[in-house]
Order: sequence, then structure tokens, then C-alpha cells
Amino acid sequence: MRILNVTETYAPFLEYGGPPVKVRALSEGLARRGHTVTVLTADWGLEKRLQAQEGKVTGERSPFGWRREENGVQAIYLPTWLRYRAISWNPAVKRYCRVRLKDFDVVHIFGMYDLLGPAVGAACRNRGLPHAIEPIGMFVPIVRNLWLKRMYHLACGQRLLQGAGAVIGTSDQEVEELAAGGISRERIVLRRNGVEVPSRWPERGAFRKAQRISPDEKVVLFLGRLSSKKSPDLLLRACAELSHASEGISLTLVFAGPDESGMKSQLEQMAEELGVGSKVRFTGPIFEQAKWAAYRDADVFVLPSQNENFGNTAAEAVAAGTPVIVTEHCGIAPLLADEAGLVVPHDAAAIRDALRRILSEAEVRERLSAGCATVTLRLGWDEPVREMETLYTRLASQQAKNVESHRVE
Repeated sequence: MRILNVTETYAPFLEYGGPPVKVRALSEGLARRGHTVTVLTADWGLEKRLQAQEGKVTGERSPFGWRREENGVQAIYLPTWLRYRAISWNPAVKRYCRVRLKDFDVVHIFGMYDLLGPAVGAACRNRGLPHAIEPIGMFVPIVRNLWLKRMYHLACGQRLLQGAGAVIGTSDQEVEELAAGGISRERIVLRRNGVEVPSRWPERGAFRKAQRISPDEKVVLFLGRLSSKKSPDLLLRACAELSHASEGISLTLVFAGPDESGMKSQLEQMAEELGVGSKVRFTGPIFEQAKWAAYRDADVFVLPSQNENFGNTAAEAVAAGTPVIVTEHCGIAPLLADEAGLVVPHDAAAIRDALRRILSEAEVRERLSAGCATVTLRLGWDEPVREMETLYTRLASQQAKNVESHRVE
């Protein structure tokens, strides 16, 4: 099958968080199963990245922009004329669709609130090409520019979703949000995310050594965008309360991830006001081996989001053998509750109490650490890849039947 995946961000631009990691895992998994997979994405400065990586990242010019081949997947990076945050304007998308869309059997569009998806979705509708939409947690506007997001839905988001043969949710929570938003349940497909473990694990202690954190310190790790949606301030308050408590747990809170909307400076100021400025570290974005080293050296990983369609970072922490704490608003929560982690309300006191249990109660910590291996076995990418293969086959078959029925009429 010839598959086109459309995403605003793709490798090597892993600084954009979960979407490029997810799309890469699915694309490469489908390629290993014998499918021809192309990723259409925006160019966020690939030429500079090629020069900086000195041969580690390679690419070549194509009629539509830079082209890369990696692990059986071809990626096309459309030239970016204008950009705002993680949104880009790529006029070449229309020409690409006009020339190349006929070469594919099915299209999978990832994400919302961008311009690539609606352009490709419209071209698919015009051609009668089967396609699926995966909002990746963006269906419900929650934080930042809410009125712009509502305008997006009115202008093109509703048409994009209604015109798709299937809308993919990655957790029961997201499925319910889609259904409550007017998407018919017959078109909603549930497919979880997975986790791809490294072929070589970093040595334990490497992250602590790089960050000059004592082996005696308890490390609480937050890894992800420093955004209000993920509530890093809630975690900071919980850690401050635990630090000042009578039991005197000596801990270091590590925030690893890119700053968003000045959240880092807010957290720094808040840490000083709470009297824990020396106990908080900001590493900036970390990837690949550095990321896995952080997971391995942490005593606990916390994802305190107010809404998370899945929670890829929590899955990665579990794969590294580190117990996690997630809020009940994270889609991954049912997959790890009381087995590899604790699920708590979106509340600083609840996070503080969960931290105290994992950091000070050996039995709880050992039980959850042991459960990580079991949960990890259920979080691989093989099953999601097979589910997408089945979905694409069904969509293509339905489209073929529709075409045949029109011919008969």
C-alpha cells in the first residue's frame, strides 16, 4: 500500500515534542511491513540542521523542497514562507497535491491548528482519496489563543474532520472528547500510542553526573514543553511543599524541555518565592540518549497535565523502569494505574502525597518499578502499526466500493 502521512513537524525536528516521534514510529513500522510510506511536512530549517549535524543527517533537493530517506521512509520538507510558533505557511503543498496525490492509496493527517492538514484534506476530498485524521490531542481547545482555535474550527477544522473516513483517538478520554464534539462514533477509531526503546541504554548515573546532582538526592523529573497545559507550576508547588515538610526528603526537581510563552521565567520566580530555587534545574530540550539517561536516573517521573490525549513521555519513563505519577486527565492513566505509577487528581496536594509515597515508601517504589517491565510489554508500536494497516485497508476498500457503485449508477 502507498501511504502518505501529513504532519507539521517531523524528524529530525524532535524539539517539537511527541508528534514527530509518533509519526516516525508509525511510518517506519509500516515501511518494515512492506508498505511505501512518504511523510509530507514543513521545513523548519533542514539545511541548517544538515550543516550542523555534519553527515549525521543527510538530504537532497527535490522539486518540492528537501527530501530525506531514512529507515525506508521518504520525507518531503516543503519550503516554509511564514511561520508562527509551530504553524507554517507552505504554498508548495497545493502543487505537491496536484502532482503527487494520485500516487497514494490512503492519506493520514496528523494534528490540527495548522495549514498543511486542511490543504491536503481538501485535495483528498476533491480526488475522492480515502484519508484519516488524527487530532493528537488538539480537538478540544484548552489553553492559549482559544478564540483563534475556535475560528480555525469554523473556517476549516470542522470540514477537515467531517470529510475524513476515520478520526483517530489515542485513548478512551480522547474518544469521548471527539464524540462529545459531534464526531459520529462509527467514524472514531481508538488506537493507542506506543513507545520505542533505544537500542542501547545509557549508563545509570550519566545524567546525574552531567547535571552535578548528588547520588543521594531524589530526582523528580518533568520532561516536555514548559506550557500551562502541562501544569509544571503544579509540580513545582508540590515539590516545594514536600521539601519543606518535616520528613525532610532531599530532592531535586528537573524541568527538561523547551520554554513556551515565558513559562520558564515564571517557574524560576515561583521557585525563589517558595524558597526552593536551588532545588530546581532547567536543562532545556534533551533528546535521544540524553533523554533516556534522564529517565533512567530519575526516581520518579511526573506528568501533571490538565489534559493529555495520551502521554508519550510517561510511557517512555515506564520503559526506562522509572515509576510515574500522572493526573487522571492523561489518556495513558488507565494503562499504568497502580502497576507502574500512581494516578492522581489535578491538584498540588495530591501530587505531593503521591511523591511522598514513591520517594519514601520502599515497598511502593519497588512494586511500581517492577510493574514498569510488565506495562512496557503492552506499550510497543507493533500493535498500533498493525491497527493502522487494517484501517488503511478498510478505508481504501470502502472507497473502491463507492467508486464502483457510482459507475453502476
